Amino acid sequence: MAKRGRPKNPNTVTRVSAREVLIQLEKHEALCATRLDAIEKRLEDGSKKFIRIEQYIWGLYAAIFVSAFAGKLL
Repeated sequence: MAKRGRPKNPNTVTRVSAREVLIQLEKHEALCATRLDAIEKRLEDGSKKFIRIEQYIWGLYAAIFVSAFAGKLL
């Protein structure tokens, strides 16, 4: 016969020592630091790409401007 009553919750919090919490927190901080470094690197790479795209746009502006005046002169 099956047991009656409330089923056990797998998410029940158990008591842990302050030392264990400190160890887990240090691991978490180290992981977050590596993730932050990766994010910063990706942002720097994106910034370089953005500058290059901006230069292309300015070059297109110059080409449009020159072609407008060249058409009038010819």
